[in-house]
Amino acid sequence: MTVRALATAHALPGGPALLRTVFSIPDPMRDPRPVRSVLGVEHRSPFGLAAGFDKDGEVPLALLDLGFGHVEVGTVTAKAQPGNPRPRSFRLVEDRSLINRMGFNNHGAQALAKRLARARRSERGQRAVIGVNIGKSKVTALEDAAEDYRFSARLLAPYADYLAINVSSPNTPGLRDLQSVEMLRPILEAVEEEAGRARIRLRRKVPVLVKIAPDLHDEDVVAVARLATEVGLAGVIAANTTISRPDSLATDRARVERIGAGGLSGPVLADRSRQVLGLLRATLPADSVIISCGGVSTAEDVQERLDAGADLVQGYTAMIYEGPSWPGRIARELAD
Repeated sequence: MTVRALATAHALPGGPALLRTVFSIPDPMRDPRPVRSVLGVEHRSPFGLAAGFDKDGEVPLALLDLGFGHVEVGTVTAKAQPGNPRPRSFRLVEDRSLINRMGFNNHGAQALAKRLARARRSERGQRAVIGVNIGKSKVTALEDAAEDYRFSARLLAPYADYLAINVSSPNTPGLRDLQSVEMLRPILEAVEEEAGRARIRLRRKVPVLVKIAPDLHDEDVVAVARLATEVGLAGVIAANTTISRPDSLATDRARVERIGAGGLSGPVLADRSRQVLGLLRATLPADSVIISCGGVSTAEDVQERLDAGADLVQGYTAMIYEGPSWPGRIARELAD
């Protein structure tokens, strides 16, 4: 419903300007605020929207008009798929958290490529910072995963400011197994190769990052970071949702158990996300980009991640509780 409302508002004559006015967002075409250059593009705010909200790239420009500095669309797969049976998303209100087992429901890479091509036709669309998160199709065998990711990368690289390789969702069977160095290497190499080909065609770089789970052991985080550097990736996004159910949750334990499987997101992720950020900053080269995600609710949270070495920060779950004014409020507070 929110995506449809945003799409309708943005399609109206004067709609984009109205959204920016309502949420007190400066016009990006005439915004005098200093910018942060990351991944070869300029960001009006270091705070962006994580993948999962706009899976099919329906409203990236409208989301930017709410105040996000960048929007990561997806996760999209090579083949369209319906996702897991419903219900598949649950609010833990007491914890301001979510459990989801969406299962990469999306219309496929070709449909997303067409939408992004339309969005990029305008001057506003050309300046918009849009990352594209790609995952493995559920029907694709693990041994064929590299070619599945390659197909999506080939279609979507021309419209992406960066590509994010998602091997860390807990909701596609076997996906997290791809985080092992042996299985991950051919995937990273395939996507990086397609990004390199796009660079020749487009005469601009298409950076590639890998998104990892918070449930990896520290030594595995370090191993993935070293592999990403070896392959030539631009950096790492950390972290995705967790399959753990910490004792610190305020929600009734019996209800959490009834909800069952899925990825947990929200403030409960903050500590582990900060730990992984520290590990990555200590392991990756200084020029590698880290996008920190997980448990971010306030401008203070964002600034803390930036001070700890993140180049950009992403959020998602808090918007479910804070509403559409949340990204603009954070952007203004960070600017102040």
